[in-house]
Amino acid sequence: MVVPGETLTTNEIAVQAVEESKRTRRRSRMPDQNPLWAEIMIYGVLTVLTLITLLPMMNVLARSLSDAATVAQNPLMLVPQRMTLDAYEYIFNTPVLMRSFGISVFVTVVGTLFNMIVTTTAAYGLSKTYIPGHKFLMWMVITPMLFSAGLLPTYILMKDLGLINSVWVMVIAGLVSPFNLILLRNFFWSIPPELEDAARLDGASDLRCLWDIALPLSKPVLATVSLFYAVAHWNDFFTGLFFITDNSKWPLQVVLRTIIIDQNMMNMGGAKAPTGDVQQLVVSADNIKAATIIFAVIPIILVYPFLQRHFVKGIMLGSIKG
Repeated sequence: MVVPGETLTTNEIAVQAVEESKRTRRRSRMPDQNPLWAEIMIYGVLTVLTLITLLPMMNVLARSLSDAATVAQNPLMLVPQRMTLDAYEYIFNTPVLMRSFGISVFVTVVGTLFNMIVTTTAAYGLSKTYIPGHKFLMWMVITPMLFSAGLLPTYILMKDLGLINSVWVMVIAGLVSPFNLILLRNFFWSIPPELEDAARLDGASDLRCLWDIALPLSKPVLATVSLFYAVAHWNDFFTGLFFITDNSKWPLQVVLRTIIIDQNMMNMGGAKAPTGDVQQLVVSADNIKAATIIFAVIPIILVYPFLQRHFVKGIMLGSIKG
């Protein structure tokens, strides 16, 4: 402790500086830091969950890259044995699979685009609490999250709209997600109104404010909502299964379901098997199922890393009021 009027030597000053540094480090430590046993337990649980998620995918990948005889003898492999690409060659030379892949890509891209246009404009309008009937409109959005009309009324509606056996039924049927709409609406609500007020003084319209102010500030949440819609479209097989009976218009997920249930590539909804040299490939139903699963999963896995940096930020920005 320093007494007023007392002169300190250089060594005493250095000792006091070290002690003050130690006190600062102690104060800077997290008071709620987990003990060692808790950290070990947390990492142990996360490791187990990671293995539960990763091991099945490794098994499917290994089975898709192994020959038919090896898969039949050892179906629980994690590393490819007697590696071959015959199953993938079979898939790429099967017209029904490539056609269904193209349909899934079309539905995912066009459906996500339509989803974002409708959801963005609706969310921006609902973020303005001063518009007449705002509370009623919000209840109209929230109610479908709690109650749904059911399959039969939805089928009748799609039939009356002429969308049965049409690829567009997979785009129109899920045009807006109430959850995504509220997520995006909350973010627009948190944007300072002074930004739009300044733009309106310069003569900007509501559409101009949305395009030049709201959307540039909303890139993280827009990327998050787009990913939600894209994954939902890519994984959707109920819509194609219930509303499309023409197997030439089935998306990839419905074809994959048919392969797994029928246990036979030749009976895939009446689809014809490949012809020519591809018929000579030695592949089994297990090879084809595994390769088709990987074929269906890869595209969405490739898209995710480009949007991952926006994902968590977008969820947090849209979940609280600023």
